[in-house]
Amino acid sequence: MTGNHTGKSITRRRALAVTGGTVAAGGLAVAGYQAAFADTGTTTADAATTASTTASESAGSCMTLMSSVTEGPYYLDNALVRKDITEGKSGVPLTLRLTVVDATDGCTPVSGAAVEIWHCDAWGYYSGYTTANPGGSAPAESEDGSTANDNTYLRGYQIAGANGVVKFETIFPGWYTPRTCHIHLKVHTGGQKEDGTYEGGKVNYTGQLFFADDIAEEIFTLEPYSKHSGSYTTLDNDMVYDGGGASSGLLTLKAVHKKDPSKGYKGFLTIGVDPDAENTGAGSGGGGGEGGTPPSGAPTGAPPSDAPSASASASS
Repeated sequence: MTGNHTGKSITRRRALAVTGGTVAAGGLAVAGYQAAFADTGTTTADAATTASTTASESAGSCMTLMSSVTEGPYYLDNALVRKDITEGKSGVPLTLRLTVVDATDGCTPVSGAAVEIWHCDAWGYYSGYTTANPGGSAPAESEDGSTANDNTYLRGYQIAGANGVVKFETIFPGWYTPRTCHIHLKVHTGGQKEDGTYEGGKVNYTGQLFFADDIAEEIFTLEPYSKHSGSYTTLDNDMVYDGGGASSGLLTLKAVHKKDPSKGYKGFLTIGVDPDAENTGAGSGGGGGEGGTPPSGAPTGAPPSDAPSASASASS
């Protein structure tokens, strides 16, 4: 697939620098990788010590906050606290390990941060909005054959431990017109798990995670992604990704099996936030919106009345 999206109307923005530094997230991702991909035998205390030590060593380069962007039109409240958000949705497996650090305090891990993510399925459909046309030519969402709850699939929270790390089990997202492949996320602090979801506190950061074009385009040749045909928007032509690499949400991806992409990927990134800040989800500055012409049938106004309920099954 090749991207050919033009007519971008949103100004690209670089990450917001706290003290004028330009590249922190690249170094931060190393700290996140070491903490997140530690051997399973490593204790929480050991992982916290490792993360803190590495963060301290890289404190001199910890100068960049992640750039905030809009939450987009597909957000729903009351996502469930759970590690596996697939609900049987088919696709290439993706394990996400994200590390939340305080970019204003030497990149120390933000213990207790709640990371919320949501993304489309392999054909470009979001739970809660399964009739919104993803563009191009795709089967109806109902034809995927899964038993996923149409209001909750591919949405969820995880709460960081002492090392600031959260882990999600999901699938590689598909795409929809006019956006590149991406995952939405918010970082919350000050709240708590209640009735299977996360309540209270405030949103510190609203952002998106992105995927290298070569990997995404290879994935989209596989089933079930290949049933969605059309013009895929590459990173350079996306209206939200600003070309800043890790500091703009570009994931580092590691193939589970180098010769067989269908076996899945592990993705990791360190997210530098200001735990004292509050973000509305509307983006800031001159960019970050979904922008462009929305997909046919894209949602407007209030979320549907049958939005996700905490009564649905949740797991840690």
